[in-house]
Amino acid sequence: MRISARHLPLAALLFAVTAAAAPQATEPVAAQAAASAPADAFSAEQLDQMMAPLALYPDSLLAQVLMASTYPGDVADAVKWAKAHPDAKGDDAVRQVGSQAWDPSVQSLVAFPQVLDLLGKDPAWVQRMGDAFLAQPDAVMDSVQRLRRQAQAAGNLKSTEQLKVSSEPAAGSTTTVAPASSTIIIEPADPQVVYVPAYNSTTVYGTWPYPSYPPYYYPPSPYYYPGGALWAGLAFGTGVAITAALWGDFNWGHGDIDINVDRYNNINSNRQINRGDNTWRHNAANRDGVPYRDRASREQFGRQKDGAGQRDNFRGHDPARAADRERARQSMSQRGFDSPAASNREARDRAGQASQQMNRQQAGGRDAAGARQGAQNRADSQRNAQARQGTRQQYQGNRSGPNNAFAGAGNPGQTRASSNRGHGSYSASQRPSSARGGGRQMSRPSRPPRSGGGARRR
Repeated sequence: MRISARHLPLAALLFAVTAAAAPQATEPVAAQAAASAPADAFSAEQLDQMMAPLALYPDSLLAQVLMASTYPGDVADAVKWAKAHPDAKGDDAVRQVGSQAWDPSVQSLVAFPQVLDLLGKDPAWVQRMGDAFLAQPDAVMDSVQRLRRQAQAAGNLKSTEQLKVSSEPAAGSTTTVAPASSTIIIEPADPQVVYVPAYNSTTVYGTWPYPSYPPYYYPPSPYYYPGGALWAGLAFGTGVAITAALWGDFNWGHGDIDINVDRYNNINSNRQINRGDNTWRHNAANRDGVPYRDRASREQFGRQKDGAGQRDNFRGHDPARAADRERARQSMSQRGFDSPAASNREARDRAGQASQQMNRQQAGGRDAAGARQGAQNRADSQRNAQARQGTRQQYQGNRSGPNNAFAGAGNPGQTRASSNRGHGSYSASQRPSSARGGGRQMSRPSRPPRSGGGARRR
């Protein structure tokens, strides 16, 4: 006999529900977290895999990288700029890109060309890392701590002349995964000089616990790290002197990044923020059209919500400056000039359209030149044909016309008559004068010759 739940007493129903849930309580906490995570969330294995190349960076530098990775289009542009300016670094490099339409977190990375060199090796990795930090900031920070403990246990993470490694009691993670007993902090040994570590992520963490998810590894550029391949431990290139380029830092245990407002305003002179804007928030306007990976991020950042414009103060989107830019665009449009591009994507689209238009114009110019040449050739051929026709007509007219040197050449009788008339005239001119004229011949006395060579006659 089948008994439905509605036939059981309330106490029995509660007991059945509790008994069914009891075995789940014995499952590991991590398994519970994985079961409750969204279907499109990254697993702990995937997060460790993607964070392995950066987890041993100083906290402030890693915070800048994670913020910047949420704007993968801007990062790609910054990588190109750094390749074109390989010797630019530090605060001075950041000021050189102050007019770029990149997010300030991306601008700060040009102070460290070796970091952009690494990020430029795999843009897809950068985008995945940014998507993970947007959707799962606590899980990403837990992954960093997990990797640091592994490197420390393997003897490859300790204080050096370049880095200061310390621990502090864990504040308690907001994730469902139980926090570790301590949080590992990595700081520059000299607050004014930052050394970017390079390491082989396949060896620095000891035995990798996830064979199906081997760590990402991108060999460092010899330009910044001379000396060849890395086998174990950390290597350092030239230190970067900075005073304001790094203005973010982790707030461990709370899943966010704190902003040093004084440093931020010092390096971003045209994008000042208020004293209360000391917590980082992603600005969807600087995403530059790159789609979000997970549903929650698409719902939160993929569309404009009421008041979204007022939340842009951290990124320096001042309404007065925006109004000035709009007036400038309108003025340029009225004078026949194209307004400046509003984003990197728009600038790239315009450049592509201009290139296509130029190609079409060049092709059209070649076609027009060919058409003009063909028309000229046809006109020349027509004129030549007309000239030949005119010559033929003139020749035929000369043969039939009466008033030319060849008149009568085609009439033998006329030719003989003319010849006879000429012969008669010639014979008459040869007869004696008496026979011709019939009158007296006139004679003149001859003048005596002069004598004396011109002497006067007497």
